[in-house]
This record gives sequence, C-alpha cells and structure tokens, in this order.
Amino acid sequence: MEDTINQKKQYRAEMNEKILNSGFRDFNKFFALDNKAYHKGTLDTKTKELMGLVGSMVLRCNDCIFYHIDRSIEEGATREELHETMNIALIIGGSIVIPHLRFAFESMDKLFDKKQE
Repeated sequence: MEDTINQKKQYRAEMNEKILNSGFRDFNKFFALDNKAYHKGTLDTKTKELMGLVGSMVLRCNDCIFYHIDRSIEEGATREELHETMNIALIIGGSIVIPHLRFAFESMDKLFDKKQE
C-alpha cells in the first residue's frame, strides 16, 4: 500500500522534472500558473485543493484525483470534508463519476492509513 503511494508520488516528481527540464518554456509557465492557483489567498489552500478535487472527479482524471486528495489531507482535510467534496463532484458530474468516486475512496483510505503510520 505505502509502496503504491510512494511510487505514484515518485513517478509524478520524476516526470514533472523531466517536463520542466525539457527546455520548452511554455510547460514551465503553465506549471507555475497551476502551482500559484493553489496558494493561500482569499481562499485557503485546503479549500482550493478540495475545489481541485471536484474538478478532477468531474473531468474523470484519477491521477489528478489522487493528487488533490493527497494535498487536501496534507492541508488538514478530514474524511467528512472529503466526503462532502466528493458529493459535490457526484452531483455535478452525475453517475459517470461513480467509478472515480470508488477510486477516490480507495485513495483516501490509503492516504489516511499512511498518515497514521
């Protein structure tokens, strides 16, 4: 379980580094813009990560779902907050979100378990 989490995080970091060091500056500009969007502003970072989770679930991107659940938990999100967030995604996206809701629950459980170790 922990290996899978660490593997996902390592893969993401390695590939992001490869992309950002490719020499194509537009990638760097987009990544910087994306990163800045989640910094604390009027809305706190946790709220922004939960919003990112809704968008990721509606767009059906499991990699993004994992990332935003991980970041939300790092920012202090509780299971209850994640449940409410996932419910918003389900309401917006409809039944096509259900397979991604399953993935989100599995990821959430693994990440909370790892956090308690």
